[in-house]
Amino acid sequence: MDLTAELNTAAWRKASRSGTNGGDCIEVAPLSQGRVAIHDTEAPDQAPYVVRGEVWAAFVDGAKKGEFDF
Repeated sequence: MDLTAELNTAAWRKASRSGTNGGDCIEVAPLSQGRVAIHDTEAPDQAPYVVRGEVWAAFVDGAKKGEFDF
């Protein structure tokens, strides 16, 4: 399956707490080959970012550790 078709049929999900900030959130979807697609709900016409699973895992780990807190 090519990437465009895969993105069109992807199982997008968003964080359960995403509604607390007025609806601004990202959605993520697992893809083939261990990749993860990331989509900004405020920019539905923009193509999603696609990253390797290792990159996504490192981001999630950093977020859990507070590395991105302001």
